[in-house]
Amino acid sequence: MEKPSDSPVLAQVGGRLRQARLAQGMNLHQLARLTGVSAPALSLIETGKRDLRLSTLDRLATALRMPLSDLLRSADAPPAAAPGEGYDLGDYR
Repeated sequence: MEKPSDSPVLAQVGGRLRQARLAQGMNLHQLARLTGVSAPALSLIETGKRDLRLSTLDRLATALRMPLSDLLRSADAPPAAAPGEGYDLGDYR
């Protein structure tokens, strides 16, 4: 099983959180007060060393006044499959 500190997804989301926080001129302690997440925990989240719950990510997005989807969206993600397209799961029955 992959450790949180080895997860590129956590590092990417954490980096987006840090960028959004800094763009708003906010420090870790200010964001901590707005969200109820401690400053040390926020630091670990921003560096991708701590996994977090979706509800925590939602609180952070709300405090940063940004859509949750902006934190989750990958810049190099392929477009979503059109309806009717996708995986053929016939081999897995």
